[in-house]
Amino acid sequence: MPTMDAFNADAFTLTSLTAAIQQVPYQPGRIEQLGWFGTRSINTLSTFVEVQDNVLSLVDVSPRGAPPQAMEHSTRTVVPFGVPHLVVNDLLMADEITGVRAFGSESEVETLARVVAQRMAPMRSSLEYTIESHRLDAIMGNYRTVGGTKSSLFTAMGVSQQEQAMVLGTDGTAVRTKILELLEKVEDGLGGLGFTGVRVLCGKTFWSKLVEHPKVKEVYLNYSAAAELRRDPRLEFDFGGVIWERYRGTSQVKVPDAQAYAVPEGVQDLFQTAFAPADYVDTAGTLGQRLYATQWPTEGNKGIKMEAQSNPLSICTRPRAVIKCTTN
Repeated sequence: MPTMDAFNADAFTLTSLTAAIQQVPYQPGRIEQLGWFGTRSINTLSTFVEVQDNVLSLVDVSPRGAPPQAMEHSTRTVVPFGVPHLVVNDLLMADEITGVRAFGSESEVETLARVVAQRMAPMRSSLEYTIESHRLDAIMGNYRTVGGTKSSLFTAMGVSQQEQAMVLGTDGTAVRTKILELLEKVEDGLGGLGFTGVRVLCGKTFWSKLVEHPKVKEVYLNYSAAAELRRDPRLEFDFGGVIWERYRGTSQVKVPDAQAYAVPEGVQDLFQTAFAPADYVDTAGTLGQRLYATQWPTEGNKGIKMEAQSNPLSICTRPRAVIKCTTN
């Protein structure tokens, strides 16, 4: 019968649990699937974001814990950003594993590892869900502060967001002309940088008005029929040289219903996520990982406290290049 001492085995160290939570199968969010965000590891709890010529870039802060100061040199500004701390936990009581039997060739450690993995899976899902939320915020021109609130990247840079009214409520709207205006704004936001294409993430109301618009409907229906033949369930189609898709969100993580965001693809470092280290003695001064997991006994050794965390800062380095589209 498994005992609580089994948790002292190597399988339950910070390193082993962190490796295990990284390997738990999960379904990534759409933004993760698109691969827009480059990742980097930092060894501090905060980072400098350098603003120069309306472009943001991450600059590591060192030493850890030193108070960051904003500096200005002509058109260049260096602003401190704290890295948000995401943490979830669970409690596994001794009584919950007292009756667990090891089957076949499984040892106590292997059996307990399965129980821990079952508890870790939803913890990882919660963290990944939150990372997806922060990245969607960055696409829409915001970032998350240490306190978890949204703050504007446009305010930090002293620039305004570019918008494109698509006028989808009017049947006679020349939608292709509106798309041309949209592409010109993307080009303006990127300056001299090139891009391979534009993908627009749409809220549900924007999407329905787009696909039902008389100038768009036939193209969408043809794409839908072809997708059905390919058994491709993705809700996306090409119109006017732009890929349009409905962002399948939730009540908490979504593109606002009547909005859409046009994102240029193929632009290096347009989006970045910096991962800071966890707040454990073992990880102090090390480069941050995407996810961490650990465990320790409760008082009286009656249970095991499990914890998973991530410390991500997600930003868009050229927020003016992402165009906010509206139905009106």
